[in-house]
Amino acid sequence: MKGRHIVLGHLFGAEAAALLIDGRLQDLLADPSSVAGLAPGAILRGKVERLMKGQGGVFVRMPDGARGWLRERSGLGEGQTVIVQVTGVAEEGKAIPISTRLLLKGHFGIVTPGAPGVNVSRRLRDPDLRDHLAALGAAALNGRDHGLILRSAAGTAEDDEISADIAPLADLADQILADRDGPPELLLDAISPWEQAWMEWADPPPDQVDEGAEAFGDHGLFEAVDAILRPDLPLPGGAKAMIEPTRALIAVDVNTGADTSPAAALKANIALARDLPRQLRLRGLGGQVVIDFAPVPKRDRAVLEQVLRAAFKGESAETVLSGWTAMGLYELNRKRDRLPLARLAAAQGV
Repeated sequence: MKGRHIVLGHLFGAEAAALLIDGRLQDLLADPSSVAGLAPGAILRGKVERLMKGQGGVFVRMPDGARGWLRERSGLGEGQTVIVQVTGVAEEGKAIPISTRLLLKGHFGIVTPGAPGVNVSRRLRDPDLRDHLAALGAAALNGRDHGLILRSAAGTAEDDEISADIAPLADLADQILADRDGPPELLLDAISPWEQAWMEWADPPPDQVDEGAEAFGDHGLFEAVDAILRPDLPLPGGAKAMIEPTRALIAVDVNTGADTSPAAALKANIALARDLPRQLRLRGLGGQVVIDFAPVPKRDRAVLEQVLRAAFKGESAETVLSGWTAMGLYELNRKRDRLPLARLAAAQGV
């Protein structure tokens, strides 16, 4: 099955979307609301509870008794009302990460209240096109004190389509910012997996879109999800990796298996490095990741680091590649932007 396919179906009794490229699962979006409550992207009004001196943040009381952790504490006082957006998924028992920097996402643009300026995606390189889109975006904002990021999908869209996408987002930003007074309340829920799929995966346009009750089953996605839920990851040549989340970090171990040839370790390590961004994305894993590569000479570390940097270059989730430790482990940190798939499965008794 060649090409880009978007599959809109259900997983664990809720909406889910999958992106297949040449028949291989590349991305998976599942509805976290049944477990996490407030999903990333939700905008709400909260109330500052405690200024945590020495920890660089404040706790914020949110709807339904939830607590948020806000790092932008400058100018805030206890009891003050703030409008914030959920930016990630919290570990069990911890406060939800939130931010006062709001993002209202559309198909062609992202409105950024409180951060003025019109910016165009770096993927659009034609200077005339960039200038045209910037002028179009400024006109759509119509003098509002909001910022705007024009996405790469705007490069092939008609002007009226772009304006029709941005103007409602700017109106919505006005309404949200004007609703500052009152108790903690959800102002805008996070978009559904189906909406997010159309927003994030429609550029370039998919070759096929399948939707319906049987869509996931028809594409073998339930079997693919079962494989993702297992810690072991088969690699070429009989090698394998183990990806095991703990409370403190994500541990990744690479094993060459029965292959004892001189190049076995480097081949297994490169295979894992290339596939690691996809694996973390599909499994919904983030935070500190520690990789115990199969033993290789120190001269090969530069090769692995180069492969990792290339692999993570196109990732949407913010990732910091920290490098090698004194014990020969490799560390990186990936933003927790999704609920771990295993938590979602466990909550549904899978």
